[in-house]
Amino acid sequence: MTTRYAARAAAGALAALLVLAGCSSKAKDSDDGGGDKAAGGVKTGEGISGKTITLGALTDMTGVYATLGKSVTQAQQLYVKQLNAAGGVCGYKVALSVRDHGYDPQKAVSGYTELEPKVLGFAQFIGSPFVAAVKQRIDGQDKGLVLPQAWSAALLGSPYIRVIGSTYDIETINAVDFLIKEKGVKKGDRIGHVYFEGDYGESALVGSRHIAEEAGLTVVEQKIKPTDNDMTAQVTALKQAGVKAIVISAGPRQAASLVGVAAASGFAVPVIGNNSAFAPQLLATQAGPALMKNYYVASPSLPIGADTPEAKKLVADYRAAYPNDALDNGIVAGWTAASAFGEALKKACANKDLTREGVDKALLSIDSYDVGFGVAQNFTDPKAPSSRESVILQPDKGVTGGMKVVREAGASEVAEAYTPGA
Repeated sequence: MTTRYAARAAAGALAALLVLAGCSSKAKDSDDGGGDKAAGGVKTGEGISGKTITLGALTDMTGVYATLGKSVTQAQQLYVKQLNAAGGVCGYKVALSVRDHGYDPQKAVSGYTELEPKVLGFAQFIGSPFVAAVKQRIDGQDKGLVLPQAWSAALLGSPYIRVIGSTYDIETINAVDFLIKEKGVKKGDRIGHVYFEGDYGESALVGSRHIAEEAGLTVVEQKIKPTDNDMTAQVTALKQAGVKAIVISAGPRQAASLVGVAAASGFAVPVIGNNSAFAPQLLATQAGPALMKNYYVASPSLPIGADTPEAKKLVADYRAAYPNDALDNGIVAGWTAASAFGEALKKACANKDLTREGVDKALLSIDSYDVGFGVAQNFTDPKAPSSRESVILQPDKGVTGGMKVVREAGASEVAEAYTPGA
């Protein structure tokens, strides 16, 4: 089977699955008046049963982002445990219902279809392509709040899907700005961009193309699939093209291969990845020394090892709860999303409306939210990302969480002037 035919077949299968999923989704009652009245006059609806509010988590525990998925999920379980210990929300306890999709499109869509009628919303949904696949349903009939661990610009515009932090295109603009200002890339140079096919990589590619045009650079593109783990061919092509730096919009395995192969072949150019293209476990592999020397990551927040009171408390609490597990930035992503959802629940409680509509409206009223990781999030405009800032990190096995800050949070001039989707 050719790659093109396989891609078409996969796309067709996903489209068919979406049709079936849409047909089989739970019909909403037309006479429920928007929800039931609970004790104290608080309006409730889907996802609330008895004295429990259930949130969904569609994660990746077994696929390309398995390390990320584990950290995000455990951080959210920790948040829920602490929230409940403090009294919950409006007298309700909060529960997290978790499904592992293994970064498989069919499992992701079927997992969403299964959980959607049972949950108030989703505090986790890993994978831009999978969130995009159900976006029409979320915006149309479901209207449950989704705070994904996905940063594609294609997700903007929805009042129900709120990306936390800069989208991949803006993040990549900030990443290339770092290469220009700190790593010697200049007008007339070529830069490489290795990226996953689909919403994630192609959203990031829009960003590199945009700043390349602004700065007089040429982008040499290398598209890969999530199942491609050996980057030898890509390194060879980019070396022959004479690129001065490389952007990678893929997973941790691909980033480690790219940096490791480049170092082994004497191709010592700086490489910078998007926020999901690193895991500290890589520092224990053969690629570890090369990653610490030539690799950087653009992040929507300070790392887990940040020198803030909130970060230090989270590290201590997470270590106490999961003493055998590594610390990484997936913990920050999971905690931030769960905390933002929790804040929306608290505001919805104060408004006496814990229906999906009430929680959606509550989040849209939050204009400056920072859980202690250096970047304030503004959720008021669904057409814009909640932030345009990025922190530039560098792997370092000597620090907590394996990453140190080399450039503080900020948005480049190009990122500030850029409009996603324009």
